Amino acid sequence: MNPSRTGRFTALLAVLTLVFSTMVVDYAEARRGGSFGSRGGRTYQSAPATNTAPAAAPVQRSMTSPGQASSAAAAARPAAGQRSGLFGGGFGGAMMRGLLIGGLFGLLMGSGFGGLAGMLGLLVQVALIGLLVMLALRFFRSRSGQTASANGASPLNQQRSAYQGQNPNAGNGTYGSGLGSRSAAAPKAGVGRDEIGVTQQDLGMFESRLKALQDAYSREDYKALEEIATPEVVSYLAQELAQNAARGVRNEARDVELLQGDVSESWREGPRDYATVAMRYGMIDVVRDRQSGRIVEGDERTRVESTEVWTFVRERGGAWKLSAIQEA
Repeated sequence: MNPSRTGRFTALLAVLTLVFSTMVVDYAEARRGGSFGSRGGRTYQSAPATNTAPAAAPVQRSMTSPGQASSAAAAARPAAGQRSGLFGGGFGGAMMRGLLIGGLFGLLMGSGFGGLAGMLGLLVQVALIGLLVMLALRFFRSRSGQTASANGASPLNQQRSAYQGQNPNAGNGTYGSGLGSRSAAAPKAGVGRDEIGVTQQDLGMFESRLKALQDAYSREDYKALEEIATPEVVSYLAQELAQNAARGVRNEARDVELLQGDVSESWREGPRDYATVAMRYGMIDVVRDRQSGRIVEGDERTRVESTEVWTFVRERGGAWKLSAIQEA
């Protein structure tokens, strides 16, 4: 067999393998599954573990490339008030650090700050004065923080009180009927932080989104899906619904009940807020033949449980929309 025929044969074999791999799918795979969507700059980072979901599967399908995620995360850090180095980041910080080093070098060489001459020497002196002021401010802030902690009025205690004030069951780790507190008011080592302050109203919205999405998916209502999820998530769900239709089946999920849930993390990226929530829920979930209505997968008399990690996004002041689903 000559090389050209060998290449064509290999290409044909690859195409046939791909086709049959997509056709040989059982009814269980006709239902929604997998980990997909975007979590902004944290798309390819593991969501912090919670009591509900100790681990979440990595995102497998996303329109956010690893490079875009890294850029978004880097851009979000200054917005979150983080500083880089002694004088902060950017060109100004680098210049001030350089001037300080130059001035100290001049002192060591015996020429003093006057050796830098003119404006350069003046800038160095201003930098040193600024450094002294900054150190003094840090000292007084640390002293005031210690005093507040001693009086039981630390920011951590204030946040805990705010959460308990919104929900009388907060001490029991529950919000509403299912979404619980990950101890978002008391971050622990290795656990994500609730940077935006997820409220009781937000938690209620997440629970309602869970139920609404299952209902819209069962009814194959694309318009309703667009109101619940981002265009990216809707595109993935639409692909799965199209595959169901091609196989002659439809997924039916009803009587959805949130059993347990907690906040994994929340953060800001530019004008967007993100919140990742772990949810364990139960429901009646069956697959029916589209023509006869006969159940081909599942049992109407048996409730099934699923645990997933959902990420929601909103434009500042807007409504939350589902932006990613990860299996737990």
